[in-house]
Amino acid sequence: MALPLKISDLEVRAGARTLLQVADLSAPAGALIGIRGPSGAGKSTFLHALSGLIEARGRLCWGEVDLIRLRPEGRTAFRAKNMGLIFQDFLLFDELSPQANAGLAGLFRVRHDRPPISARAAEALARLGVPEGRRTVGSFSGGERQRVAIARAMATDPGLLLADEPTASLDRRAADTLIDDLTSLVRASGKTLIAVSHDPHLLDRLDRILTIEDGRVTGDTGAQAA
Repeated sequence: MALPLKISDLEVRAGARTLLQVADLSAPAGALIGIRGPSGAGKSTFLHALSGLIEARGRLCWGEVDLIRLRPEGRTAFRAKNMGLIFQDFLLFDELSPQANAGLAGLFRVRHDRPPISARAAEALARLGVPEGRRTVGSFSGGERQRVAIARAMATDPGLLLADEPTASLDRRAADTLIDDLTSLVRASGKTLIAVSHDPHLLDRLDRILTIEDGRVTGDTGAQAA
């Protein structure tokens, strides 16, 4: 289930240095949001804060859950239940098949949860056009590997998808096809998508764009801006 986002007085620090400050930000469930800005501006830091992967101060609420108030194990449990993460470098096991990679989360769930995860992984792979068969992903192209990574993120049926430069490793044709597939899947399922990207082709397909510079939100445009 997608969840609304509410942020107030968010701050991420590294020693005496402030990496990120977001005074106030909200978004409805099901929003498609892009995050842009120069390298080193704090975009990935923001995404990591949204996923609870780093420590932060203030309030960062997905629905009724304030990630900042949770212990690390609580944030891990929240991610497992509610989030799918898509990384620029895929993070796949080259020796495994697409199905084995996409259904990997099932290995960490109780037995009765595994068949639904495997089934959703297979469905996502099919919808994304990933080749069937016994090939391992080590022989796949960059576009095919990123599709497997998206299927893995979708397999647990998360309400929230967080992506870090999902098209950066792809050529233009593969990136455009992936953008079509990803945005269509997200809109059809009513999920929230927040994507860090330098790719204007991807950003143009989203509903709202945040610009981050020097660790602060300096721009907020789009139909769903709150």
